[in-house]
Amino acid sequence: MTDDLGTLLRALRDGADLTQEQVAERSGVSVRTIRRLESGRSTNHRMGTVSLLADALDLGAEDRRRLADTLAGARRGGTEPRPAADSQPDPAPDPSSGPGRTPVPDPDPRPAAPVAGPRRAGQDPPEPAPAAPAPHSVHDALAGAAAELATEVRRRWRREEAQRRVHDPFPLPVRWKPAPAGLTDRAENVRRLGPGETARAVDLDGDLRSVAEVYLRIPSGRLVVLGRAGSGKSILAIRFTLDLLEAQARARAPHGRVPVIFSIGSWDPSTTALRDWLIGRLLRDHPHLARGGSRGATLAAALVDADLVLPVLDGFDEIAEGLRPAALDALNATSSPLVLTSRRDEYAEAVRAAHAPLVWAGGVELTDLTADDLAGYLPRTARAVPSDEHGDGGCGAAGTPWDPVLAEVRARHTPAGAALATVLTTPLMVILARTLYSETPGRDPAELLDTGRFPSVRSLEQHLLAGFVPAVYRRRAPERDAVGRRPKAPCPDPARAERWLGHLAHHLVRSDRERHDLAWWQLGGSVSRPTRTLAVVLATALSITLADWLLGLLLTPLGIGELLVQGSLMGPVAGLAFGSVYAMADGAGDGSAFEPARVRLTLRAPRDGLGRRPLRTFAVRFGQGLFGGAVMGVGCACALTLQRALVSGTPLTDPRVVEGTLIDMLVFGLVFGAAAGLVFGLMAALEAPVDVTAAATPVSLLSSNRATVRRQFLILAPALTLAIALGGHLVVRLLQGTMGRLNWGLQDGLFIGTVGGLGGAASYVLAFTAWGQWLVLSRVWLPLTGRLPWDPAAFLDDAYHRGVLRQTGAVYQFRHVRLQHHLGSTFRRRHPAFAPAAFPPPRTGAP
Repeated sequence: MTDDLGTLLRALRDGADLTQEQVAERSGVSVRTIRRLESGRSTNHRMGTVSLLADALDLGAEDRRRLADTLAGARRGGTEPRPAADSQPDPAPDPSSGPGRTPVPDPDPRPAAPVAGPRRAGQDPPEPAPAAPAPHSVHDALAGAAAELATEVRRRWRREEAQRRVHDPFPLPVRWKPAPAGLTDRAENVRRLGPGETARAVDLDGDLRSVAEVYLRIPSGRLVVLGRAGSGKSILAIRFTLDLLEAQARARAPHGRVPVIFSIGSWDPSTTALRDWLIGRLLRDHPHLARGGSRGATLAAALVDADLVLPVLDGFDEIAEGLRPAALDALNATSSPLVLTSRRDEYAEAVRAAHAPLVWAGGVELTDLTADDLAGYLPRTARAVPSDEHGDGGCGAAGTPWDPVLAEVRARHTPAGAALATVLTTPLMVILARTLYSETPGRDPAELLDTGRFPSVRSLEQHLLAGFVPAVYRRRAPERDAVGRRPKAPCPDPARAERWLGHLAHHLVRSDRERHDLAWWQLGGSVSRPTRTLAVVLATALSITLADWLLGLLLTPLGIGELLVQGSLMGPVAGLAFGSVYAMADGAGDGSAFEPARVRLTLRAPRDGLGRRPLRTFAVRFGQGLFGGAVMGVGCACALTLQRALVSGTPLTDPRVVEGTLIDMLVFGLVFGAAAGLVFGLMAALEAPVDVTAAATPVSLLSSNRATVRRQFLILAPALTLAIALGGHLVVRLLQGTMGRLNWGLQDGLFIGTVGGLGGAASYVLAFTAWGQWLVLSRVWLPLTGRLPWDPAAFLDDAYHRGVLRQTGAVYQFRHVRLQHHLGSTFRRRHPAFAPAAFPPPRTGAP
C-alpha cells in the first residue's frame, strides 16, 4: 500500500504540471521528503504533511478523498521491527536491492540514529541514505538511461582493462587489510544502527577477485580504499565496477545503482557542488545523457537525483591540498553510497583538518606485493632462456633472466637486493620493470642490482620511470589496418615522443593546481592568452580576406588592384573585431569557454525536453550574436572607409567622410548584429542531443564535433548570407531619409551578404568552437613551434595504445600520476625558459 501512495502523489503532481521543487516551494515540505514519499521509501506518513502537499497541488474534494483513503491503507500495512544487527549473521547481499543494501525489511518508522563519530562542530548530520528505488518507481526513461549507462560503463572499462593488459598473464594480486581506526567511522555507524544497538566490525576480508562481494557486506554502502602511490587503487576501482555490474546483471536488477568511475582530482568543492560536478562529468563522458528527462532536466541530472548512480571517486589525493578538507566536508554532507580511493597520508591529513573521516564508511588499506608474488609473476612475463646462459653448461632446466634477480630480492643479503625488494612492492613499479626488461630485447634485469648506478631506492624508481617511454616507443615495423592501409602517422622516435609527452605533462601544471585530464579541446591552453588571440586574429583575417577576394572576382566589377586593397583591409579589420570578442570570451572562461558541443544539428524536431526552453535559449543566443555581429559591422564600415580613402585619395578628416563613416557604422552594425543574432538564435531550434551510439571517447568526440561544426558551417553560411542581404535592404528602407540618401543595391547586398556569410561562418567556426580552436592551435600553431606533432590526435591515440596514456571517458590521462610528474619535470629541466610552477602555500585547516 506504501507504493500506492507514492504512485498517486506522483500522478497528482504530474497532473498539476509541477516539479518536485515547485511543490516544495508552495508547500514548505522539503524536496527530499517529497521524493521519498513518491518513491515509496518513506514509512512515516503524516496526515499534516500530505495535507500540505494537497494544498500545494490545489486538489479537489475527490482527489483529497482518494489521497486520504490511500494514506489510511498505507498506515494499515506496517512492518515488523528488525532484530538487532548483532543477534544474527549478516544476511546474504542481494544486488537487486542496490549496492550496499541487504534484503531486510525497514525497521520501525523512526529516524536513523545520528552518526556517533567525530564531526565538525555545528555540522548537522546528513539524512540517512535512502534505499535503492523500487523497480516500479523508476520512470521508463530513467530505467532505459540507467541500462544504457551500465552497458557503456561495462564496455568502456572492459576495453580499458584489456588495454592495460591487466590479465596478461594474470592480474597482479591486490590484497588489503582493515584501515586504521582513526580513518574510518565507528562500526555501529557503518552498519547504520539505532541508539543502544551494538555491532561487531564489518568483515572486509578479501582480495581483488572479491571486491564487489566485500562492498556489498557494508550496510551503509560507503567504502574508503587507501594505499600508496602505484599500489593498485585504480585497478581495484575498475575491477569493482565490472564485478558489481556483473552481479547486478546476474540478479537481473536493471534499476540498481550504476557504478561510474569519476577521477575526482579535478573537483573544486569551493566552487562546485558535488552533485553539479558529477552531472557535468556524466555529460562530458556520456553526452547522450544530455537528452531531456522529466521537467526539462537532463537525463544525467535525473539519474543522479534518483540515486541511480554509484560514484566511484578515484584519486582523492589528487585534489589540491588546500581543498581536501572542504572536499571531505562536502562528502560528509551527503548520504549516498560511494567508493573513495586515496593515498593514505593525504587522506589522513584531510581527516585531521576536517576533524572527521568519511562518515558511515568502512575502510581498507592495500598491502605490498611479496617476494612470492614477484616470483610467480615476473618470470612468466619473460622469454625462457637455456640454463647454460647462467653457467651450468645447458644441462639444467630452462630459466628466465629474472631468476637470479628474484633470488637476490628474496634473500635481501645485499643492499642492492634490499633496495630492489623495496621498489618492487607496488604493481606500478612491477609493470614498469616488466616493460623495460621483459618486453624490450637485449635488456637484462640484473643491472637493477648495480649499486654503482642505482645507489638508492629513489634512483631505482627514477630509472624505471625514465626507461618506460623509450621502451614502449622502440622502433617496430608499422602494422597495416583491417583494409591493408599503413597508419597515417609514422612511429615517432623515442626522443621526440618523450619531448611531446613532456610538453603535455607540463601543460597540465597550472599556477593554482595540477590537472590530470588531458582533453584535446584544452591543448590550446598551453599557448599563452595573447598568442591564442593573435592566432584567432590571423585565422579569421585570412578567412575574410580569401572570401572577399574570391567572391569579388565573381560578383563585383572591381579591378584586381582595388579588390586586393579591399580584401587586405577588410580581412585584418574583421580579424581584429573577432579577436576582441574572442579575447573577452576567453578571459571570462579562463581558457575553457569553448568546450565540445553536446548537441548535433538535425532538421527533425526534438522529441524530448531539450527544446522545452526555446525562448530562453533563443534570447541568450540572440544577445551573443547581436553583440558579435555589431562589432563585426562596425569594423567593416571602418574598413570600407579606409579602402575608399586609399583608392580615391579622399582625406579621412573630411567632414563628409566622417559623417558617412558614422552612418555606415550604424547601418552595418544594425544589419550584421540583427542578422547574426537572428541566425544564431534560430540555430538552437535545429539542435538535438547526440546519439547514444556516439560514445564519448576522445577520438569519437573529436570526430562528432568535427561533423557538428561542418553542419554548423553549412547552415550558418547561407543563413547569414540571406539575413545580411535581405536585412540590409530592410534596414536601409527603414532608415532612408532619416539618415540621408542610403544605397543598398542588389549586387552590393549580394556581395556583402556572401562575404559576411562565408567569411563570418568560417571565422565563427575557427574562433568559437572547440574543433576550430583545436584546428588553429593544436593542428597548426603548436606543431609549427615544435611542441606537438602535426597529427596530435593520432599521437595521443597511439600513446594510449602503447600504454603511456589511459582513457577516462572523453579525456586521456597519463597512466599514472608519477609518470606524469616525471615527464613534466624532465621537460622543464631540458627547457630552462619554463619556470617551475609556483603553488600557493598549503592550508592546514579547513577553509
